[in-house]
Amino acid sequence: MAKNLLLVHGAWHSGSGFKSLQSELTNLGINSKTVELSSVASAGEPIGDMYKDSEIVRKAAEEFSDGCTVLGHSYGGLPITQGLVNSTNVLGLIYLCAFMLEAGETLYVACGSQDPDWWVRKPGGDRLCAARPEEIFYNLCNSELAKEAAASLRDQSLLAFNQPITEVSWKQIKSTYIICENDQAIPLFAQEAMSNRASKVVRMSSDHSPFLSAPSELAKIISELI
Repeated sequence: MAKNLLLVHGAWHSGSGFKSLQSELTNLGINSKTVELSSVASAGEPIGDMYKDSEIVRKAAEEFSDGCTVLGHSYGGLPITQGLVNSTNVLGLIYLCAFMLEAGETLYVACGSQDPDWWVRKPGGDRLCAARPEEIFYNLCNSELAKEAAASLRDQSLLAFNQPITEVSWKQIKSTYIICENDQAIPLFAQEAMSNRASKVVRMSSDHSPFLSAPSELAKIISELI
């Protein structure tokens, strides 16, 4: 099996957040690359949606001629679910404290059809900011790293959170769900419920961002999976 990994970031984030994890993966002989999703943008830049993100993920996966495993973090679970149906070279899916949804479901409904108190709608109503990111995303990171990561966050498309899944790749491709037990963004009970859809479940005592707080541990788990 090819040791190739495509890393799909979550809402508000970018592929650069995986830098520490990629270094650890390289040490374990795993080739990795990231994507930049269209549903995240800086203020003033055009912003895309979940279906566009799915196309980006599918195209990136196809570039691995000898196959790859695809990891989606948080919101990144949506485009890997939507975009990889009938993919011929995706060997496995990894949902890292991610939304692993069924056809017809949206992220917004999965969140209880209401804005969590740390979502902040920007004027115009089509973009979200994340309040208290150091508490929500990086609660087990050291303070300097958490502050740096928080400063890099951008706007998130609200439309992407309201677009339903229409294709379900995890029904075709073997999948692993990595539960992060100290996640403050996606409640543990929600992760456990979604993980029932996966072929395999792994647990970490990490926060929402183990690629920052525990990159070595996460890399070893990924290596064992692929």
